[in-house]
Amino acid sequence: MEFLWVLTHVGLVAGFLLAVLVVAHLLREQRSPSGTMAWLLVIVLLPHIGVPLYLILGGRKMRRIAASKQDLTLASNGGQSTTASSRIERLLAPYNIPGATDGNRLTLYHSGEEAYARLVDLIETARTSLHIMTFILRLDEVGRDILARLTRRAREGVEVRLLLDGVGSLHTRGRPVAEFVKAGGRIEFFMPVLHRPFRGRTNLRNHRKIAIGDGRRVIAGGANIAHEYIGPRPAPGRWRDLTFLLEGPAVRHYADIFRADWLFAGGDEFPPHEGHLPVVGEATVQVVPSGPDVEGDTIYAVALSAAFAARQRVWVVTPYFVPDPPLAQAFILAAHRGVDVRIIIPRKSNHRLADLASRTYLRDIQAAGGRVYCYMPGMMHGKAMLMDDEVAMIGSANMDSRSLFLNYEAALFVYSKPDIRAIERWIDETLAHTRVGMRKVGAARELIEGVARLAAPLL
Repeated sequence: MEFLWVLTHVGLVAGFLLAVLVVAHLLREQRSPSGTMAWLLVIVLLPHIGVPLYLILGGRKMRRIAASKQDLTLASNGGQSTTASSRIERLLAPYNIPGATDGNRLTLYHSGEEAYARLVDLIETARTSLHIMTFILRLDEVGRDILARLTRRAREGVEVRLLLDGVGSLHTRGRPVAEFVKAGGRIEFFMPVLHRPFRGRTNLRNHRKIAIGDGRRVIAGGANIAHEYIGPRPAPGRWRDLTFLLEGPAVRHYADIFRADWLFAGGDEFPPHEGHLPVVGEATVQVVPSGPDVEGDTIYAVALSAAFAARQRVWVVTPYFVPDPPLAQAFILAAHRGVDVRIIIPRKSNHRLADLASRTYLRDIQAAGGRVYCYMPGMMHGKAMLMDDEVAMIGSANMDSRSLFLNYEAALFVYSKPDIRAIERWIDETLAHTRVGMRKVGAARELIEGVARLAAPLL
């Protein structure tokens, strides 16, 4: 009994000291006050849950882990834009993000069928290399089909590299993957969570979606490789998403992102693309990564700046709208100024807690004069933002704390007017299937949403 008492006493002291160290680490991190308070409440009120949870999920930039991944540096190239730099370009310059480039061609794909067809074309027409990175590759009928094509191209001598996130593609294992490797394909998993579950890596996910053919064409956007995102034929319940094909000088920056992520995941060394890519169109774009391998929070900085700088409009399309208080306040102030603020979200997403956490923010924006549109047919997974007619943002990042502060993301900022209008047309198509306005709710629902909002920084 005395031994058990001593063991219990030692355990309590050790637990207390661990909690103190966790709180000290938390206070040193550059978090928003709301995020810090949310974690403190969990750690203090539920230490047996909060401390292990923070050790697994709590890391933000995770200095040691981020330091082990070389800072992402996008190469300068000869396609530098000849137009006057925009406010957004100047904002990003201190983050070592190269400016916009002219001479690109941007093609939007409005459906999962179009995205699938273009991905298949990229795979089948590649002559030398295929580099594909995605958060989810699910081995359903679509994922098996794509993996089988990649396996065949590897067997034919094409250099095929496949980079999957360790959490998003946790179950992507088995015979199809073994056959891919046997055929000569190379595969790596970004931060495999089962290998190091208590080093803060679980919370740092690679959410980038990039497929590069021969270093000259890239397909990117929000869609993963699974039946609900893409497929050869229309399917009931398929999510609405936005995918694009980019050709031209800016493709090299996507290749730089893939190479850095591949090497960090343990992949084999391969040389960067040499020489400049030719001018193929008139799109002016800027590739902007964000995450622990980039100084600062680039996409968040642009979203916040856009909300404050917008004169006519700021439109946001996102499956999950869980901003931090400063960003939410920026949208509210924009609406007060008379800016056309529109937030387009799914009526019901695949993450119930995120839906609950978003509702009070959305009602506040609506009360200030902004408009909230709920996409009715099903899940809307596309990501886009428009600021006036100056810039559009598309890519992999959601408008939530996870994408803005934790995940590895990649966005494309579009400055050319015809391409901004093309993105506006996609948003207009989405708006045609929405219901306008957030409905009033009772006190019980408001209480539930308030609790979810407190947990928003932890999502």
